[in-house]
Amino acid sequence: MTIYTIGFTKKSAEEFFEALRRSGARHLLDIRLHNTSQLAGFTKRNDLRYFLGQIVNMEYHEMPILAPEDSFISEYRETRDWVKFEQSYLELIRQRQVERHIVPALFEDGVVLLCSEAEPNYCHRRLAAEYLTRSTLIGARIEHL
Repeated sequence: MTIYTIGFTKKSAEEFFEALRRSGARHLLDIRLHNTSQLAGFTKRNDLRYFLGQIVNMEYHEMPILAPEDSFISEYRETRDWVKFEQSYLELIRQRQVERHIVPALFEDGVVLLCSEAEPNYCHRRLAAEYLTRSTLIGARIEHL
C-alpha cells in the first residue's frame, strides 16, 4: 500500500492532474486549512471536486481533521522553527485521534494527501503521511508526487 502526497504550488494544472493520474489512486484527501481561498487557484474545494471527477476519475474528500491550526502556520512563518511546528502538529493530530476518523478501505484504493506546499520537506502532508504509517497503515509506503 502506498500513501501519495502532493502540493499544488508551482505546478501547472496539467502537471498536477497528470501526477494524480500516474499515481493510480482513487481518492484525494484535502488536508488544507484554507481550501476555498482565491490563492488555491484550480484547487479551490468545489472546483477541485469537479476537476478530479472529470479529469482523473478520482473522489474528493475534505479532511480538516488533518489540517494544522492557523496559529501553527503563523508562528512557523514568523520563527521558521520547523521543529516546533512539527511537534505542535503531531501533538494536535494525536489529540484529535485522527486514526479513528481514517477509513482504511480508502487507502486500499489509493489515497493522495493534498496540501499547498510545493515540496514535502517542510509540509504537514509529509508529517500526516508518516503519522498514518506508524499508527494506522503500518508498513505503507509514502511517495511524494
